[in-house]
Amino acid sequence: MIHTYLGETISFNVLYKKRKSIGIYIDSYGNVEVQAPKDTPDKNVTEVLEINWELILQKSNEMKERLRGPKERAYEFGETFLYLGSSYPIQISHDESIQQDQVVLKKDCLNIIVKQLDDERIQQALKRFYYQQCKAIVEKSIKKYQSNFKVKPSSIRITDSKTNWGTCDSKRQLTFNWKLAMAPQQVIDYVVVHEMCHLIHLNHDRSFWRLVGKIIPDYKERENWLALSSWKMTV
Repeated sequence: MIHTYLGETISFNVLYKKRKSIGIYIDSYGNVEVQAPKDTPDKNVTEVLEINWELILQKSNEMKERLRGPKERAYEFGETFLYLGSSYPIQISHDESIQQDQVVLKKDCLNIIVKQLDDERIQQALKRFYYQQCKAIVEKSIKKYQSNFKVKPSSIRITDSKTNWGTCDSKRQLTFNWKLAMAPQQVIDYVVVHEMCHLIHLNHDRSFWRLVGKIIPDYKERENWLALSSWKMTV
C-alpha cells in the first residue's frame, strides 16, 4: 500500500493478525510493515501512520542510507563529520605560516587550517584531531567510572582498529578506537565501562554482563547505536 502525507509518500505492507493494537515495524532494509488487529479499518491504519510520520520517515531513510554504505568523502566546505554524535560542517583555511596543520572545534563547524590545500593533508589533520580528542574524552570517562572498580588500567592507548571499539588485555592495558570521538558521549561511556569490566572479567560470561548492566543499565541501547551508526563514522 501507498500513503502520501505532508508531501511525502510511504510504501508499506499491512499484516492483519490476532493482536489488540496497531504496531509499526521497520526492517533492516527500511521497509515499513504495519501490524493491525483483524478487521481494523484502513482509516485507522493511516491515522497511526500520520501520527508517527516523521519518525517513520527518519528511521526508514536511516536504514536505506546505511545499506548504501559510507559515501566517498569530499574535503571541501560544507562536508559534515561527526563529533560526539553531532554533525559539523568543515571550514578550510590556508595558512603557510603555521607549524602544523590543525583542526579547531567551533560552535558551528570544524575549522581545518592547513599549510597547503591538499585532501590528504586535510584528512590527516582530521584524524589527528580525533585521536587527540578521543584520548582526552576516554581518560575523562575512565575517571568518571573508576569508583565502580577497585583495580585501575595500567595504560590507555588510542589506535586505528578495523574490528574493535576497545580492548583490554591480561596486563590491564586498555585500547580504544579513535573513531569513538565521533560517537555520542553516552556511547563512549558504554565502551569505556565495557572495557573496564574486563579488568575484572576477561571474558563475556554472565558475571561480566551483570557488572556492565549494573553500571550502565541501558547498555544495549548504546550498543545498538554503534551497530546502526558505525558506518557513518568515517574520515
